[in-house]
Amino acid sequence: MLSKEQVLASSRGWIASLLNFLPGVGTGYIYQRRWLPYFITAVAVTAWFVIGIILQGDKEPSKAEQLIGITGLFLISIITAVEANLAFKKAVKIASLKKEETKTPSKKGWFK
Repeated sequence: MLSKEQVLASSRGWIASLLNFLPGVGTGYIYQRRWLPYFITAVAVTAWFVIGIILQGDKEPSKAEQLIGITGLFLISIITAVEANLAFKKAVKIASLKKEETKTPSKKGWFK
């Protein structure tokens, strides 16, 4: 069975970052099989929408309020894209260190 780092390292960091950036709801975390960051992102996006709806009330949102809402979602998507790429790089480093540790040194001498 693969470890968490091996699964994460076997993914592509740029795909996870792209999936986190474009939809902006943490779908790159699903690709990386990282459930806790996905649910945290989903809660953050949902909370951003709910706060916007509560503050808006029954009136039509102004251009400034629309810009604030879009900017918040944009920031969430940028943060998650960068974090997914950093986690990928860290997992690759850990997986390569574990791979080096498990290599058996070649025996030299008469009996190999």
